[in-house]
Amino acid sequence: MKLIVGLGNPGEEYKNNRHNTGFIMLDFILGKKIEWNKSSGTKLLFYKDSIVNKPVEYLKPSTFMNNSGVAVLYVKEYRKIPLKDIVVIYDDIDLPIGKMKISFDKSSGGHNGLESIIKKLKSREFVRIRIGISPETPSGKLKKPKDVLKFLLGEYKEKELIELKKLSKKVKEALEIIFTEGYPKAMSIFN
Repeated sequence: MKLIVGLGNPGEEYKNNRHNTGFIMLDFILGKKIEWNKSSGTKLLFYKDSIVNKPVEYLKPSTFMNNSGVAVLYVKEYRKIPLKDIVVIYDDIDLPIGKMKISFDKSSGGHNGLESIIKKLKSREFVRIRIGISPETPSGKLKKPKDVLKFLLGEYKEKELIELKKLSKKVKEALEIIFTEGYPKAMSIFN
């Protein structure tokens, strides 16, 4: 069993926020209206499917971002999933919109959802797919923490969602390679 985790915040008011990029990307990857299942064990939504004939569980933690690790640890232990078979998809403000980067065994980079997962798993040894959400400013960077928070919790523009949908095809290809040939091969192709 492989585990693909999308990070975001629960609730309709956050649905199209930039910080919900992980959730949005899972919906695009699955490419159809699906019925997410609720866990009876902890706060999470899950959907079972397959990628290249390998069983996969997609996961959306139903806690707020800074507690995402609770759901990831629960599923990892319940399904006995090795760390190397966990992929976390999340927003990265340091990458331009429409870009992605695959990494392994790195720090959280200040991302609260990732930090929660690292703390709960007591390890950084899992794959991440960082999805670019960088703002369209002259420098490409937001200076003040309050500006960053406002941007993260802001809604995607329609043209940005179109970029994400296009990118989701590459993300799906990357997942197929990660699960068949390993993350180093996927990194060499997509980074």
